[in-house]
Amino acid sequence: MHAVRARFILAKNSGGGRRPGAAPPPHHGLDGARAHMHGLRMPHAKHPMMTQPADADARRAVPPVICYPVHDLPLEDVANLPLEPDDLTKRSEVLVPPREARTFHVAAGQMFRITSVEGPQVGDLNLWNAHDLTERFFSGKTRALHGTHVTTGDRLWSCLPHLRPMASVVHDTLGWYGIDQYGGSVHDVIGTRCDPYTHNLLSGGQYHHCCHSNLTRALAGETGLSLHDAEAHIHDVLNVFMCTGFTRDTGQYFMKASPVRPGDYIDFIAQIDLLGALSACPGGDCSAEHSSDEATCHPLLIEVFDTPLTGQSPAPVNGYDRSHGR
Repeated sequence: MHAVRARFILAKNSGGGRRPGAAPPPHHGLDGARAHMHGLRMPHAKHPMMTQPADADARRAVPPVICYPVHDLPLEDVANLPLEPDDLTKRSEVLVPPREARTFHVAAGQMFRITSVEGPQVGDLNLWNAHDLTERFFSGKTRALHGTHVTTGDRLWSCLPHLRPMASVVHDTLGWYGIDQYGGSVHDVIGTRCDPYTHNLLSGGQYHHCCHSNLTRALAGETGLSLHDAEAHIHDVLNVFMCTGFTRDTGQYFMKASPVRPGDYIDFIAQIDLLGALSACPGGDCSAEHSSDEATCHPLLIEVFDTPLTGQSPAPVNGYDRSHGR
């Protein structure tokens, strides 16, 4: 929040509510000029400093409480299923080109693996129920349940009202990374995805290979939907291999060079029939740049395997009766 907050006063006419011939109100720099153009009045620029209460330290010292403890989740924990190479039979693979996206299908009980094959590269993952695009990955609830980043043992949850596990992480070669000195970690569910709208907002450019656009084109190509209709199904992602966090001083979202190297991978067991789409981010390893063609980018490999669980029944939808108190 800005230290100075504007009180917005509704303009009564195109003159901002001034009497005919009256002088305009004083402006406080560029913001004041913009506010006046829109019929708004800015407050005085100077305000008394905020006074810290006497019990400020005591208020800050209140210990946190985990919002959603997950140790009692009533669902079978496939994330702890031991899988050996002999248990896996490869069924398909898709190579995702740099700055593009590709789709893939995974049946309930199958495993899909995302691998770095040539160089450090981040991927943006969308997941849908293969039979109903309105059921899709819910990064916000996944974050609330498991934390800002996911690894072995965590699940990817679907949106309300379904709220069931779509996939579970069963192996992660970057699980060793943990949380670094900056608060960064890998495989985040806090970033949304790079998109051309934010790019346009910040730079005015027209860039068409942001992950949002890549995923839109891929879903449209897979389903036959128009770009407009497909775009409505694109959602906040799992940022595979991306190393991110929040700055401690300003609380801003940051990215840093991904620790992923060729041969690193992350494995998921599908818990419902899935349609997936993965974009090889134009930011490459996201060490400095995204939403442009400046970064060095590499392909990502998606492989789908049969497992001893292939053909299992999908995870049940959430048990809430949806009566909402009526």
